[in-house]
Amino acid sequence: MTHDLIVLGAGAAGLMAAATAGQAGARVLLLDHADKAGKKILISGGGRCNFTNTGTEAENFLSENPHFSKSALVRYTQWDFLALVERHGIAWHEKTLGQLFCDGSARQIVAMLLEECAAGGVELRLSTKIDDIGHGDGLFRVAGATAPQLIVATGGPSIPKMGATGIAYRIAERFGLPVVTPRPALVPLTLGEDAQAFRDISGVSSSVTASAGGAAFSEAALFTHRGLSGPAILQASSYWTPGAPVMLNLLSNAEEVLREARRNSPRIRLRSVLSEHLPNRLAEVLAARVGLQTEMGNTSDKEIARVAGELQALTFHPTGTEGFAKAEVTAGGISTDALSSRTMEAKSVPGLYAIGEAVDVTGWLGGYNFQWAWASGWAAGQAAAEKLDR
Repeated sequence: MTHDLIVLGAGAAGLMAAATAGQAGARVLLLDHADKAGKKILISGGGRCNFTNTGTEAENFLSENPHFSKSALVRYTQWDFLALVERHGIAWHEKTLGQLFCDGSARQIVAMLLEECAAGGVELRLSTKIDDIGHGDGLFRVAGATAPQLIVATGGPSIPKMGATGIAYRIAERFGLPVVTPRPALVPLTLGEDAQAFRDISGVSSSVTASAGGAAFSEAALFTHRGLSGPAILQASSYWTPGAPVMLNLLSNAEEVLREARRNSPRIRLRSVLSEHLPNRLAEVLAARVGLQTEMGNTSDKEIARVAGELQALTFHPTGTEGFAKAEVTAGGISTDALSSRTMEAKSVPGLYAIGEAVDVTGWLGGYNFQWAWASGWAAGQAAAEKLDR
């Protein structure tokens, strides 16, 4: 036996798990097929890494078991990771909705995690083939190394150009662990020809409340040549299912606005009213869509109520998403039913763990997925090290 623990995947979760276990006394080998550690960290947050969110709660995550994430998130919180960031002297700032970013570069987060791994004596091997895993006599065998414990932190297939693959699911199948069907999440939605007028205003952005699958998010939406994007849409996309609608509330006080326009500017038309509250090109498309041609002074209460209703529930039926290539994360993954929520260890395979994006736990946009990586990595790393003392 050459190591106490092998960690597959030198991304956010894998680096955290390796550092945690190493500093707790385990002999850790960290393997990755990529030529660089933390590739997704480096491109996150526009290169500044939205490394956590001050408002992190279990309610910010999707999973077939909505309670699964609670144990790890409570035991390693956003404040714990922030303390680590500050201990390494990394300057940070808070943006909207509790999102924390580096003042400088995402490279600082990767460097910090590598320093933490070094402090735990972790052996890191990059550019290593990791898809041939042996198991027998209580030992896992990967890339010529053996260990009694193996942590799968290989993520999901989102952003394949960064080297992402579905290897976690093949490993799960190898060991008989169920997988919740993976799908793109935090991903732009595509629209068909029936919404061509909105695709034609590509580049226009507006504050909205986007609703899908019973969830609603108030942020910006962006109209693109293929459909809908922007933070509100990315958030809603995680709850959207094929065939279901997505609704946008473009003007929450629409009826009040329209009544005031009728009262104060009776000769004004709808397009001009809307352009005072929304981008001009969007106002033009909306005015054509709702079909109100008369001056506001000649508009009935019934017509105002109808138009307000459309503006507050503009409904689209997406044709799909832009897929894993544009998805920030993957929803679904290794079923939480197969894992311990305290340790991340597989219930049926002693010594095998799954963490981070490989698992069926998916966070909202805004640093939540990184916090899940830190928390689940810490939980598995701690548990693996504790086993050495038994």
